[in-house]
Amino acid sequence: MNSDPAKRIYDIQQFGEFGGVNPSITDSSTYTFLEGETMEETFLGHMEGCFLYSRHWNPSNKYLADALAAMEKTESAWITASGMAAITCSLLQLCNSGDHIVTSVTTYGGTYAFLKNWLPKYNIEVSFVDITNLEQVKNAMRLNTKVIYTETVTNPLLQVSDIPELAKIAHNNGAKLMVDNTFTPMIFSPAELGADFVVYSMTKFINGKNDCVAGAICGSNEFINQLSNVNDGTAMLLGPVLDPLRSSGILKNLHTLHLRMKQHSKNALFVAEELQKLGQKVKYPGLKDHPQHSLHNSIMNNEFGYGGILSIDLETEKRANEVMFKMQQAGVGYLAVSLGYFRTLFSCSGHSTSSEVPIEVQKEMGLSDGLVRFSVGLDNDIEETFGKIKRCL
Repeated sequence: MNSDPAKRIYDIQQFGEFGGVNPSITDSSTYTFLEGETMEETFLGHMEGCFLYSRHWNPSNKYLADALAAMEKTESAWITASGMAAITCSLLQLCNSGDHIVTSVTTYGGTYAFLKNWLPKYNIEVSFVDITNLEQVKNAMRLNTKVIYTETVTNPLLQVSDIPELAKIAHNNGAKLMVDNTFTPMIFSPAELGADFVVYSMTKFINGKNDCVAGAICGSNEFINQLSNVNDGTAMLLGPVLDPLRSSGILKNLHTLHLRMKQHSKNALFVAEELQKLGQKVKYPGLKDHPQHSLHNSIMNNEFGYGGILSIDLETEKRANEVMFKMQQAGVGYLAVSLGYFRTLFSCSGHSTSSEVPIEVQKEMGLSDGLVRFSVGLDNDIEETFGKIKRCL
């Protein structure tokens, strides 16, 4: 693909209230009206450009939503207070009791727990499949399937989803395709590839500072209006609104995302290739022997690389913990969950961010007890950093 999400963000002109080069931060929970009729029309969702109450919309979140919609090339977007809020609100808006979801068994642990443990309480069934096996996806579809849900690059096994083919399967069965693009902003443009909705944990690469928790939902005007409807909109009624100050900070960070993703990708590819030379079991979509390397190449936006996430299989939890401790002591980065930070972060996935997935399921999907997920940072001298990693190994 030759899509340029960075240019689409750059082309947006958003000025502050008094001509500031940064949009103004709206420090208000509620907004005034000159006429009662205008308030009523805004409450009913019939007025453009008017704000009612910050849980519904506020100017700061609207600025960020417009920028994200431009990046993803969707009609609209909605800002949430966490990535999980984006995922849960979207799925609950789309599905009712008696409906069915098809999803990847390899997915973020919190998402897995929501799909496996929480939705069945409301009679929403979920089928977990190998998302890279399209026949398995097709066979899982039912008459009541409303959504195929996947991550562009799955967490933590780094499988690449064939978004165009998954979109065809969904649409041929009257369902929607929802894609979590948290690992690969700008690298992939899921909506252009056929996805109906794109969700993010903006906590990660989009913000890039690990100083806040936030999420986003990108989709059609119709869907965003449904989410924010005061009578039955899931996002409006559950209320996961992001604070305007945080929203403003993320918007500024968004304008450096293209530079950061290129450096994350450059560093991660170097580390992955060097680990492979040492004979380590490393997973990274940029490696030629990765099962979906060719697929990744065919649907990616080329200039942004293969992403900042890789994993190394150290086989046992004991060895993983020993190596991670040594790397933290050596200054490689931090033993911590999350990702997308300017410093390298690493964790043993099966005992941290994927711990909600039962051990037997982890084994079935190939998640080793000693799999360490690396979120490679923005190191200026990645060769020096790798020297530290090598000594720790």
